[in-house]
Amino acid sequence: MSDKIALIVGAGPAGLTAAYELVTRTDIKPIIFEADIQVGGISKTVNYKGNRIDIGGHRFFSKSDRVMNWWAKVLPLEAGVGEGAESITVSYQNKSREIDARQAGADPEQTDEVMLVRSRVSRILFGRKFYDYPIKFAPRTFANLGIGRSLTIFASYGRARLFPIKPELTLEDFVINRFGKTLYETFFEKYTEKVWGVPCAEIPADWGAQRIKGVSISGLIRHALGKLKPRRASISQKEVETSLIERFLYPKHGPGQLWETVARNITDAGGELHFNTRVVGVNHDGGRITSVEIERDGKRETIAGDMVFSSMPIQELISGWMPAAPASVRAVSDGLTYRDFITVGVLLKQVTLGQGAQAHNLAERLPDNWIYVQESDVKVGRLQLFNNWSPYLVADPATIWMGLEYFVNEADEFWQTDDAKIIEFATKELKQLGVSQPEDLLDAVVVRTKKAYPAYFGSYDKFDQIQNYVMQFENLYCVGRNGMHRYNNQDHSILTAMVAVDGIAQGRDLRRAMWDVNTEQDYHEGK
Repeated sequence: MSDKIALIVGAGPAGLTAAYELVTRTDIKPIIFEADIQVGGISKTVNYKGNRIDIGGHRFFSKSDRVMNWWAKVLPLEAGVGEGAESITVSYQNKSREIDARQAGADPEQTDEVMLVRSRVSRILFGRKFYDYPIKFAPRTFANLGIGRSLTIFASYGRARLFPIKPELTLEDFVINRFGKTLYETFFEKYTEKVWGVPCAEIPADWGAQRIKGVSISGLIRHALGKLKPRRASISQKEVETSLIERFLYPKHGPGQLWETVARNITDAGGELHFNTRVVGVNHDGGRITSVEIERDGKRETIAGDMVFSSMPIQELISGWMPAAPASVRAVSDGLTYRDFITVGVLLKQVTLGQGAQAHNLAERLPDNWIYVQESDVKVGRLQLFNNWSPYLVADPATIWMGLEYFVNEADEFWQTDDAKIIEFATKELKQLGVSQPEDLLDAVVVRTKKAYPAYFGSYDKFDQIQNYVMQFENLYCVGRNGMHRYNNQDHSILTAMVAVDGIAQGRDLRRAMWDVNTEQDYHEGK
């Protein structure tokens, strides 16, 4: 290993990917600084008395073969999955081929080092009735909606197609143009406003282009018709829009397990990982980063390096700049906004709801990975059923391990409320939704996550000023969701780090290309 050092801020997906790629493909030594006590960032797994919480839910699925292969290399696929012919596309000597996942790897009953293949089930709760997500044009959907609302939805959609809103300035415009106003108000508006805390009419259309650009009524119909045609099942599903995928990979013990494995591989290969270490300053000479300032154990220290990968919130990066960034750049940085996140993990008895022929075991009634709560009379935005992500996330399979997700800001009263009151509030909301009764609660925990979602409002419309400024520093690589202030999926955060290391390994500056890695782009396959 050479004398070159890469300083990596943050041990989330982007930071760990950068470190892994450096330590396996170059002779540069990565030194990672992580402010938390565990790796994974918002992709970590929180272990509470043997019950594991996946913060926000992480489906391991990507349209990039490179990312899918990378995951499968870190944790082998489970063998013998499903009754059909499950497969995944992998690369072998620069050629793609499909391998049979039934023969691919390990038995989860025999080892923890395994990637499960899971079925995706998501639904929307609206009017105390369940609707498939994405919406399916099925008899049950129309029965739940009623004839009047169903006809209004079709009329509204027709009007949107004939007379679209142009130009699309807001997220509201974006969704109405693709689904019609009635469907937008029924299934999109309330949930999205819970997530971001502002009306959809105040969110730029960029958010839709980033997250849901491939979803439309016509796309849903094509997907439904495509399922009628027999074909070999593939985990890759590259032809399927991300929101419509029906299978995904998932580490046996949650997303954090994969990143813990990656971290071990990095340190085994000679990299360093420092926990409880916060980067509080970045020193530069006007064209290059020279060192970072860290704080750990109450002491401040300067660490020099040849390059810096930053996955910390870019707002914090700019605030620690020394000498300071120009006032115009600092103003844009200070105006960036974030959405914070609270997960209330509740352990419930395996209760039976209803009576007689209508009685259903809770696990049977709720087969979902997650449920989007479109109801306006409760604060909870989404329910996660951790049993259905992986049965190994639950200490006792005779219980239901559920996460209630609340989208908040740090300054909110709810964020600052003590845990016991938040648990009491969440328990009451479960009763209000008809999911469970307070007496069904066995245990609970509150997990707070700061800056979980970079927002596309505030000063975001001037973000190009920050991007252009950080690009002036030839040895600085901003990667990942918060490092680039983009609401990326996990795989796109990974790709930004991969592209950065590609440039270093090839002696090229690919930092502009990093910013081209975006949701729904087959970056490596299409470039």
